[in-house]
Amino acid sequence: MEHTHTAWTEYQKQHQQRFLDEMLELLRIPSISAKSEHKDDMRKCAGLVRQRLLDSGCDRAEVMETAGHPVVYGEKIVDPGKPTVLVYGHYDVQPADPLELWHSGPFDPVIKEGKVFARGSADDKGQFYMHVKALETMVKTGSLESNVKFLIEGEEEVGSPNLGTFVAANKELLKADVILISDSSMISMETPSLDIGVRGLSYIQVEVTGPNRDLHSGTYGGAVANPITMLCKMIASLHDENNHITIPGFYDDVVEASAEERELMARAPFNEKEYKEDLGVKEVWGEKGYTVNERTGIRPTMEVNGIWGGYTGEGAKTVLPSKAYAKISARLVPNQNSRKLTDILLEHFRKIAPAGVTVHAEEHHGGEPYMTPIDSKGYKAAAKAIQTTFGKEPIPVRGGGSIPICSILERELGTKIIFMGFGLDNDNLHSPNEKYNLENYYKGIETIPYFHRFFAQG
Repeated sequence: MEHTHTAWTEYQKQHQQRFLDEMLELLRIPSISAKSEHKDDMRKCAGLVRQRLLDSGCDRAEVMETAGHPVVYGEKIVDPGKPTVLVYGHYDVQPADPLELWHSGPFDPVIKEGKVFARGSADDKGQFYMHVKALETMVKTGSLESNVKFLIEGEEEVGSPNLGTFVAANKELLKADVILISDSSMISMETPSLDIGVRGLSYIQVEVTGPNRDLHSGTYGGAVANPITMLCKMIASLHDENNHITIPGFYDDVVEASAEERELMARAPFNEKEYKEDLGVKEVWGEKGYTVNERTGIRPTMEVNGIWGGYTGEGAKTVLPSKAYAKISARLVPNQNSRKLTDILLEHFRKIAPAGVTVHAEEHHGGEPYMTPIDSKGYKAAAKAIQTTFGKEPIPVRGGGSIPICSILERELGTKIIFMGFGLDNDNLHSPNEKYNLENYYKGIETIPYFHRFFAQG
């Protein structure tokens, strides 16, 4: 093993700059799946991913069509009798808006203080590309002990609407013994961790209509219900004084975390003062009776993701608007079902509509929560890999985000998922100035080969 470790280290050190240059090339492509004007960029990015898979040692790699943006599939089969690891990631990224808050161009990567600033750097181009370079390391040093498959999709940021159909139609192609995902974070480089689950998601849009046209706020204000005001009242009613969600039936299926799990979570270091300073807030906020880490991991939540209506241009326009809109999402925990929760949300907004306005609520997308067992062969291999390169045993934690495809992958392929993220919570995912630490990028490339080795030998 020592010989292999030395060979991996020497190879990665020798090619470190190229590993970075190749990631930067991916980051320069504005592969925004949510915007139709970037359709050509999506295809360009998929093509580059395919080429890089081939360059790094895959025997087969191809861009495969879906009803939306294409999927990139790649494989390196060393021996059909050996275990197979399926790596999942996504090459699409979030929109970069608001552009004025970026310190540099979102698709013009800048390296500053050991960090790469660009949209998609941590979510998920930099993270999935670690696996591509880990494969290259093992192939070029003749030390690959497992079969490796890649499923890199282009619609994760819009809810993976077509991936379920693709997976169902390609079960044999994607057949594997474990699914490995790096699309999450760890506590810190000093305190490594492994996610043992992610929350689910229900996402809706609400439209509130008052008068049949925009009105003069002086002539009609005070006599006609203002849709923005009514929408704000509806949103404000979603939480009580303890920040507990008030929607009937919302908590019915929630599985409460055990005292043992809460005690395990409490071992993770957390400095509330630093947390508040990093975010620029004076106080934390959330459901009474739970810590910050519990609020973002083991509890369901409700957030307003966007709200608009009326006049928002320069200067003043005294208008009583006809319509107001909001995008609202709920994060779900184990045993909650996104279909059921979405229906509950839609019905609740229709039911609480104040007199004088009408409410139209519709679904955007959803996904199921997912948990991974810590006694599984895959988790043990990941923990041992982290222990090997970090010198510390990772703390198991629950991630606050959602990866909608997880439950679909397990249902269709019958395979457990291991989350092995190397990002950090302060990487500004989905925000301006997204970044990824070079140290984390290289540490991932160093660590992932050990996962393959320990999983193959386990």
